[in-house]
Amino acid sequence: MLLYLKGKVAIVTGASRGIGRQTALSVAEAGAKVVLTSRNESSIISLAEEIRNEGGSALPVVTDVTQESQVMEMVEKTLEEYGRIDILVNNAGDPGPTVPVHTLSLDDWHEVIDSSLTGTYLCCRSVVPHMITGGGGRIINMSSVAGKAGLPNRAGYCAAKGGIIGLTRGLALELGPYNICVNAIVPGAVAGERLDFVTEKQAKLQGIDVDELRKVKLNRSPLQRFVEQKDIADLVVFLAGEAGKNITGEDINVTAGAVVG
Repeated sequence: MLLYLKGKVAIVTGASRGIGRQTALSVAEAGAKVVLTSRNESSIISLAEEIRNEGGSALPVVTDVTQESQVMEMVEKTLEEYGRIDILVNNAGDPGPTVPVHTLSLDDWHEVIDSSLTGTYLCCRSVVPHMITGGGGRIINMSSVAGKAGLPNRAGYCAAKGGIIGLTRGLALELGPYNICVNAIVPGAVAGERLDFVTEKQAKLQGIDVDELRKVKLNRSPLQRFVEQKDIADLVVFLAGEAGKNITGEDINVTAGAVVG
């Protein structure tokens, strides 16, 4: 997809690691100018340097997406640097604790809802006026199979990711007349640090071996493999470009078949 997004300006939230980091790299490789947001300043500065060293353009902006003022400031800096916003990838979000619902504190509930769902809403709300005046755009929200199928002991995360699907569908209907496509990507088990972290917590809570639980998760896939971060990033690039112009209001599974396994 070389230069597939040439001339476009993309914001990627939660860009410091994992899916967000890979998405930023792939979007930049496709030719877009990328605004990297995260609470982790050193990580996005390092990533921006990596993109620039490969001939791309990147602007790191430290942002907590749960804070309205910081989101607005991030959008202002994007416009000052690049003059427009074509693509918004809402990837930021904390996984939340792995605990039974009756022990889930209200503070932990708010943390996961705010970081995933409220943060997505705030970024959309701040970017949409500029996409409207610019003649259109693409919004790609990161959900999870947990938002469709559910997961035990992850009530806050399931609620946040399910809410993102509902928000996506509503915005697709609302913003379609302005040539703004809004879609959600629904990853399954994605290989990486977060999967390892969550699996460890789940195994401890269930009193089983981590490797045993990992095998159970792997066996849910008819393909017998986990999703890779680049699988998600490649779909982002596709949806953000010309080929995605008539795709909106969708929640697209990338689960290695786990939802049918």
